[in-house]
Amino acid sequence: MPDSGEVRPVDSSQRADADSQVRVYGVAPHKGERPQELVTGFLEATTSDDPDYGTARMYLAKGKQREWNPASVTVVLAEPPQVRVERTDDREQDYTVTLIGKRVATIDAKHAYKPDEGVYKERIHVAREGGEWRIDDLPPGLVLGVADFQRIYRSVNKYYFAELGTSGSGGGRQILVADPVYLRKRIDPVTSTVNALLDGPTNWLDPVAATAFPTGAKVVDQRLSVDDSNALKIRLNGKAAGADQTQCTRMAAQLLYTVQDQSAKVGEVVLQRENGSQMCSLGREEARKYAPDQAAGLGADQQYFVDAQHRVVSLADGDEEPRRVPGPFGTDSALQLRSVAVDRKERHAAGVANNGQTLYVTGMESGASLGDPRVTSARGGPKAGLTAPSWDGLGDLWVADQDPDRPRLLRLPGGTGTPEEVQVPRLDGRITGLRVAADGVRIALLVTKGDRTSLKLGRVERHGSAGRLSLSVQELRSVAPRLEQVDAVSWAGGAGCWSRGTNRAGCSSCSTSTRTARCLTPPRCPGSPECGASQPRRARRRHRRWWPSGTAGSSGCCPTATGSW
Repeated sequence: MPDSGEVRPVDSSQRADADSQVRVYGVAPHKGERPQELVTGFLEATTSDDPDYGTARMYLAKGKQREWNPASVTVVLAEPPQVRVERTDDREQDYTVTLIGKRVATIDAKHAYKPDEGVYKERIHVAREGGEWRIDDLPPGLVLGVADFQRIYRSVNKYYFAELGTSGSGGGRQILVADPVYLRKRIDPVTSTVNALLDGPTNWLDPVAATAFPTGAKVVDQRLSVDDSNALKIRLNGKAAGADQTQCTRMAAQLLYTVQDQSAKVGEVVLQRENGSQMCSLGREEARKYAPDQAAGLGADQQYFVDAQHRVVSLADGDEEPRRVPGPFGTDSALQLRSVAVDRKERHAAGVANNGQTLYVTGMESGASLGDPRVTSARGGPKAGLTAPSWDGLGDLWVADQDPDRPRLLRLPGGTGTPEEVQVPRLDGRITGLRVAADGVRIALLVTKGDRTSLKLGRVERHGSAGRLSLSVQELRSVAPRLEQVDAVSWAGGAGCWSRGTNRAGCSSCSTSTRTARCLTPPRCPGSPECGASQPRRARRRHRRWWPSGTAGSSGCCPTATGSW
């Protein structure tokens, strides 16, 4: 028994989740149940592990049992909904039941999560059928409290090929990009994951991602499993029968990386025609060229940051002291920097001068020339000028100009090309920080409006023909709505994103999400550990690309753009 520490409440949902063997099953309606009991029983039955919600359907009128589609939408509330009963007339023939709660998010029909804070108020109508009360009208989908949602659903990364346009440094590359969704945990995870992949990208990612599967391709078997040789064999219907070897291999790559998140033992994917004949197969080694993190530069063992003398230093795994890098940013120049970003091949570095007004790009070798500034801002100072730069995995460099008279988001093709302004429609505020994902189709922006800085995720769209490619950042979404002030953000590998800031109670907090704002765990408050100086070292060992921002010795578990992200 513990004899010290903080006392914390643990509800039944959290206890059930601690044991993966626990299954929750709904209870059928009892004879003579009153309307409030009926609706409460229905809501509890929807939180069960019943694959087809058969028990929950028993609470519905016969006509509604066929019509009700629980997968159409899921509304997540801060707490389970309150139930209030109102009599429709004096004859007690029907009742209206109102569900009330605080909405925090919605999950659409493609299983995509979207923060959606607001008041939830919907009505359920109850009428007599065969002498018993039954629900004959209800809102679409499901409504769940956060605790039940976290117990029932799991996060899954589906993978699709990034659409990088017809020209540019990334044209023609086979880069898989993560498309996170939420699926039910204990309902045949492999089969449900594969079916979700074949449904196509979520609406948010769809404009910048493509699937190798032909339209209408479906899984023939109702249940999939990994065999004794760690192979996952999948029979597809006739829509996929005409795929050539190249297309089939791309389909297998999507499947392999998607199911690996759910079953680490999958070593090979075998695609078969409807009659069982083999179309193609792909093992882990052969699939490495499609790896989602191939552009992330995760294989190197160096970390880079700006030291107290405003020079760039590196620290290799096993080193106790950082060393200045060769070239103009380290040993060869008196130029002082306030931020730096090293490209993913560790050959070039981009640095913003200490006054924040000029951006330089140079080689990381002795004798390299500093050259002229690539970008110049009209304003400087601690809270103005250029943001820390960021490299994507395609070799392009991104930076934002915080000049209040002319704020801009810029991309330098190949890192040294002519700066191109990237449009950000419906941007409400000023960009004060940015990180581009390795895949080049997702960008995290720190957006400041007044005294508040929030974290937004945008989709990078590319339009135009060869030589006339234009980029824009579309459909910004909030990533960490529970953080009142976001200080820093970084991509963690091919899918995840880390952010650091303070919550509404003024507590320091670190949050993680996979592409969108899916972190439902409340931020840490007094009595819980804060993001301390010891955490960056643990993060560095684990992720290999993490290092505190700013000067040497600064703390914080979410670095800014001083590394090779």
